[in-house]
Amino acid sequence: MIQELHQKLITKEISATELARDYLRRIEEKNPVLNAFITVAEKEALKQAEKVDKKIANGDEISLLAGIPVAIKDVIMTEGIKTTAGSKILENYIAPYDATAAKKIKDAGAVILGKNNCDEFAMGSSTENSAFGPTKNPHDLARVPGGTSGGSSCAVAADLSVYSLGTDTGGSVRQPAAFCGVVGLKPTYGSVSRYGLIADASSLDQIGPLTKNVADAKIVFDMIKGKDEKDATSVSLKHKNIKTLKQKDSLAGFKIGIPQEYFIKGIDAEVEIAVREVIEKVRELGAEIIEVSLPYTEYALAVYYIIQPAEASANLARFDGIRYGNRGITRNTTLNYADKLIDVYKKTRAEFLGDEVKRRIMLGTYALSAGYYDAYYKKAGQVRTLIRKDFKKVFDKVDILLTPTTPTPAFKLGEKTNDPLTMYLEDIFTVPANLSGVPAMSLPCSKTKTGLPIGVQLIAPWFNEDALFEVGERLEKSNL
Repeated sequence: MIQELHQKLITKEISATELARDYLRRIEEKNPVLNAFITVAEKEALKQAEKVDKKIANGDEISLLAGIPVAIKDVIMTEGIKTTAGSKILENYIAPYDATAAKKIKDAGAVILGKNNCDEFAMGSSTENSAFGPTKNPHDLARVPGGTSGGSSCAVAADLSVYSLGTDTGGSVRQPAAFCGVVGLKPTYGSVSRYGLIADASSLDQIGPLTKNVADAKIVFDMIKGKDEKDATSVSLKHKNIKTLKQKDSLAGFKIGIPQEYFIKGIDAEVEIAVREVIEKVRELGAEIIEVSLPYTEYALAVYYIIQPAEASANLARFDGIRYGNRGITRNTTLNYADKLIDVYKKTRAEFLGDEVKRRIMLGTYALSAGYYDAYYKKAGQVRTLIRKDFKKVFDKVDILLTPTTPTPAFKLGEKTNDPLTMYLEDIFTVPANLSGVPAMSLPCSKTKTGLPIGVQLIAPWFNEDALFEVGERLEKSNL
C-alpha cells in the first residue's frame, strides 16, 4: 500500500494534502465510535503534507514514507503534540522532543495524523485500561481491539491511517494485530531505538510497525531501525545472516519449526484449525516442517509478570506530581512541612493512576523489596535465561517458528476486566519472544465463522527480521 501511494504522489495522481485531508475526514467520521485516537494533529499533518507537495512540485526526490499518513501510539514522544501514555497523570503533557523512531519517519516526510489510544502506560491486553475510554474493534464494536496498541491496530484496520507505530512489551503489537486483522512486527530487542519511548519495562519494550501487509512492515522497519547514540541498548544492523529464498513463490529449503507448547489445552478450536491450515500451506510451498520443543515456555508468563511489574515500578517512580504529572494537591492546601511531600505522592498517584497501573506498581515493588528480590526477580531472571537458551537450541535446527499469535479471537468488551489473571493469559503465546529478545510478527491468516480475524505468528532468530518478511510475503501471495 505504501509503495502504491508513493507512486501516486510522485506521478501527481494525488497530492499529499489531498491524502491527508481524506484520512482526517475518516478520523472525524469514525473516531467518535472507535476511539482509536486520543489526539488528532490536523494542523501539524496538513503543514507536513504541504511541505511534501512543494518538494514534489520542485522535482525533488522524496522517500517512500513522504506524504504517507501515519498514526503513533501515545507512549511515543512527538514534539509539540500531546503525549499522554493513556493516563490522566499526563493528560496535558506536551512532548518537548521527538522519540528517535518518530523523528526518523518525520525526517522522511511522514504525515503524522495524531496519537493512538492505548492501555495506560502500556499495561493491559485490551485497551480497556486507557484513562480516555476503550477502543473498539472495527470488525465488531462489542469486542476489544487488543492491547496495548489497540488504538494503533484499530486505526490501520479501519483505514484511519496507512500504518502506525506501536510498542510491544509482551505482545502489544502482535496481539492487537491478530485481533484486528493487520500485520504487526515486534523487532529484535535493540534493533529500534527506545529513546523517547515512555518506558514500561525497559528490558522488554520495543517499538514496531502495524501495517496492512508485510511489504509495508518491511518499509517502515527499514526506516526506523538502527543504532542510536541516545540509546545504549540499540545496535547497528549492517551485518545480516539470513537465508534468502531464490524462488518467489516457494519456501523450498526453509525449515519451519512447530513448537508443541503453543498448542495447549484451552486454545480456541477455530484458532487451532486456522493455524494448522497455515502449517499445511507452508508444507505445500515446499518448506520442511519440523516438530520442536521449547520446554521452558510454560514458565514464560509467570516470569513476564514478575519482570514487567518490577521494571515498571521503577520506571513509573518519576510520575509523582513533582517531576512529571498532575498534582493531587493544590498550593493552598494546609499541610505540616514533614507531611507535605508524602501527601503529594499519595494524592497524585491515588487520583491520576488507574487500577491496573497501581496493581503492577505494587506487585513490582514487592518483588524488588528486601527479602523477596532473590526469591522472585532474581529467580525470574534465571528462568528467562533458560527461555532464551531454548530458542537458541531450536534455531540451530530450524530457520523460523510458526505458532498461533493468540489463544482466542477478540473477546468482548468488559468480559475479562474483573479477572486480571484471565486477561494476562491472552499474552501466553507472545511473551516468550519479548523475554528472549527475538523478532516476531503476526499476520492475518483466517477468520472465525462470525468474521473475527485470526492471526498466525512467525518467530525468527535474533536480527533476522528479513526471514520474517521472506516467509510472510510468500504466505500473503498464497492467499493466506
